[in-house]
Formats: sequence, C-alpha cells, structure tokens
Amino acid sequence: MVETISVEQVIGQKLLLAFKGKDEPSDKIIQALREYKPCGITLFRSFNIDNPTQVRELTESLQRLARDFNLPPLLIATDQEGGQLMAIGEGSTPLPGNMALGATGSSELARRAGEVLGRELAAMGINVNYAPCVDVNQNPQNPVVGIRSFGENPLEVARLASAMIEGIQSQGVAATAKHFPGHGDTSNDSHHGLPILPHSLDRLQSVEFPPFQSSVRAGVKLIMSAHLGLTALDGPNAPPATLSANILKNLLRHQIGFDGVIVTDAMDMQAIRQGGLLGEDAVRAVKAGVDLLLLTSDPEDHERVFRALVQAVQNDELNLNGLRESVERIAALKDWIASHPVKPDLDVVGCTEHLTVANEIAEKSITLVRDHAGLLPLRLQDHQRLAVVIPMPQDLTPADTSSFVKPKLAESLREYHARVDEYLIPFAPTENDIAGLMQQLATYDRVVVGTINAFNQAGQAALVRKIVQKNIPVIVAALRLPYDLAAFPETPTYLCTYGILEPSMRALAKALFGYGEMNGRLPVSIPGLYGAKL
Repeated sequence: MVETISVEQVIGQKLLLAFKGKDEPSDKIIQALREYKPCGITLFRSFNIDNPTQVRELTESLQRLARDFNLPPLLIATDQEGGQLMAIGEGSTPLPGNMALGATGSSELARRAGEVLGRELAAMGINVNYAPCVDVNQNPQNPVVGIRSFGENPLEVARLASAMIEGIQSQGVAATAKHFPGHGDTSNDSHHGLPILPHSLDRLQSVEFPPFQSSVRAGVKLIMSAHLGLTALDGPNAPPATLSANILKNLLRHQIGFDGVIVTDAMDMQAIRQGGLLGEDAVRAVKAGVDLLLLTSDPEDHERVFRALVQAVQNDELNLNGLRESVERIAALKDWIASHPVKPDLDVVGCTEHLTVANEIAEKSITLVRDHAGLLPLRLQDHQRLAVVIPMPQDLTPADTSSFVKPKLAESLREYHARVDEYLIPFAPTENDIAGLMQQLATYDRVVVGTINAFNQAGQAALVRKIVQKNIPVIVAALRLPYDLAAFPETPTYLCTYGILEPSMRALAKALFGYGEMNGRLPVSIPGLYGAKL
C-alpha cells in the first residue's frame, strides 16, 4: 500500500531514469535502482538499443533487478512513434509516421498502426510508449513536430490519435498523448529554449485542446507535458507548462477531466533550468501536478532531483498526501499493465502481417499534388536512363532518428527499370555540389529529386530550381514535410511521401511507374499554393 511506504520510496516512484548501456544494465543504473527505487526507465536509441532481441534481454534484466531490490515492476518506456522517431529501428516494422496516416485519412489504419506499435513493444518488454504525438501542426516553421503530427485539422488529428491510442493500448502497452497543451504552432524547439504560445483561450480551445480531449475520452493512460509557455493562462512571463499548475491542475485535471498519469517531457531540455537549478524546477513540476519526471542519463541529475524532492517534503514545500495520491495513480497504471501479463513472442517484431500494415499505409499516403508536365506514370524505354537525387538525412531535432536511415528509393525504382543511377548529396548542398551535379543530370532522360524540408534548406531548393530552369524533365518528391513546393512553386510535377522509411520509398517507386494509385490527400496546407484536402 502506498500509505505504508517511506518518503524516499514515494519520491522514487515519481522518477523515470535513463542510462547508457545496451548489453546489460550499467553499474550506475544498478546503483540508482538500489538507492532511489525509481518508478521506471526510459530507453533511448543511441543509449540502449541495437535490435529487438537485445532490447528484450535488457528489459528482462531490468525487471529482474527490480525484483531483486523488492521494487514494484518497472515502467519501461520509449519513443516508438513510427516515421521520424523510432527508438527501435533495426528489426522493427518501419511504420510510416502520423502525417502519412493523416494523408490516408483512415482511422482504421491508425488503429492498426497502434496495434503494431503496441504488440512489438510488448514483445520486447516495453510497457509504455511515448506516443502518439497529438499536436496540430499549423506552423510550417515548427522545428520539432512536423510529420510527427497527423496534420493541421484539429478534428482529424483528434480522430486519428484516438484510434492509434486504442490500438496501442489494446496490446497492454500504455499510450502517451503529447505534448500538452499543444506544440504544433511553435516556431522554436523546446530542446533549445522556451517556446511561447501567444494564442487566446478561444483559439486554444478550438485548435490545440481537442486532440487531448479526444485522447482522454479514448482512455489514454498518460499525457506528456510540453516545455512551452501559455500566455493566455499564465501571462506574459509564462513558465513552461510542465511547471504550471494553471495548465496541469486547473486545465488538464479539472477542466478536461484527465485522471491518468502526467509525465514530463525530458527534463534535460533547455526550456527547463539545468545544472544545480534542475532540482528546483523538478520540485516546481511536482507542485504543478506532474506525476512522473522524465530524467535522462546523467547520474548527477538523478541525485539532484531526488535530493531536492526529499528536502521539499521535509520542508513542507511538497505535501506528502498529495505525493501519495500521485503515486496511487502510478500504481494504478502499473496494475493496468500487470493485467496484460502475456508477452507476444519476439517473432511478431517485423513480421509479415505487420509489414503488410506498413506497406498499406505507405501506398495509401502517396499524394500527387500536381503533374502539369504529364510525366506520370513513367514510361521509359530500356535504353533510357533515370537519375535519383537524395539528400543524406539528418536529425533535424533531438526528437528524430532520420540519421539512422538511408532512403532506398533508387533500389526500389530498379524493380521497375534497370538503368537507375543514384546521387547522394549533402543535406545542405553547396553551389559547387550543385554545379557538379547539374553537369551529370543533363545527360538523363528523367530525374527524380527527393527533398527533405527544402522549404527551409536553401541548397536543396536552389538545386530543384536549377533543374527546372534547365528544362530537365524532373519529378520532385517531398520526403518529409509537404511545404517544400513553396520554395520552388514553378516545379511542374510534385508528390509527397511524408517519410523516408523503406515502405514509403517502395510505394513511391510503385506509384511513379503507374502500378500504384496516388490517393493520398494533403493533411496540411502548402502556403500560398494548396489548402489541406480533408
């Protein structure tokens, strides 16, 4: 019973820790489990993950340690969103992300995607997924959400998010709606500073809040707080929502009616004070209504936060009864997870059934925005040559695993035509890169250029404009956000895939050669050119 555990144990149950180590729990995390008795662990791709078998062995080791130390079973969490953010990449199903689902418009596919995510995580011993992202992406310059969003329409986002939540949780894995109160209309990244949402309460209630309200009705188990300020509720000097009782207690708990677990976004982000002040902000977050503090791998941070919380209880800054109520919510979450004790076999991870779901999403998401040049479908003679130009993916935000992916578009196109040459270019090509490439592209019968957020990348945009100016027959495919066309509106043939994972590349190749339909719809507007097609 929560009433009988010590202050230190209560504090420990409010902590999610992380560590660096793949083959086995590190000495530092073993010591932290013994000393702090934390609620759980977050696994990160770069710190902890190689492949599904290794992940399952690691999670089993962590749960054995918890039993050895007489701890409740651990929450073990990760970011497995699909698309741009895949903590477990190798071996798992490469599901297209939320914006691809938005392009399909199918709540059934969103639910099935959730089932795939949940079933594979359960097989690996992960019981909390920091997904789905239910932010409404209304700002093309948003650096952190983008294709992680289902789109720009709040009701569509709400509908698809609810379906995905139901799918994830049908597998005994707790879903997390994020980032409350809404990160979709910010123009800076809370990893690097404090974004501010200046909108009126009426606007927030019509755009940002509906997906969270829908998620609560769908029974979502966790909601993640955003490190962004809301001036409508907290005034001109608004603190991060993570530290705001107005947002977490008044709005989320009392007005929206969420009675599940509130977890913070990562507490090492720069919108939260770091170093010696992190402990103070952790106390502020708990006072504001946070249940779980998501800490990363720095043992000094673990100690700072734990000691600060214990001292705050001793000083009566934190109410012990309130902490016990919070831990009761966490215990209820663990009980819900324990009610789904059977793990799927590991061979469900990346299985044929799951790949079929990924391929269906990819094929139904391909969106033909325009083909004024009449280049589609491609009809090439055996002797004709096709060039494919792809920028090397980068992680454009810490919430990104794109750098682990090599897009297989050229390989996929070779299934339909033998004479395909691939040109990998820097993410930000220079004038010299472009000049050298142009000499070679002039010799091809057709060129396919993949772009990755070229609306924000001058080199990629300059390359496309030069190709169009030279009257080289070119097909441009936006491989991430659809907004790229705004940087080269003269481009006659333009498609969107909303991601670079293999199913999307295969679906694009199939569609380009006329073997697949292009029935996807724009889930966001292209400024000055096209509205969202909902």
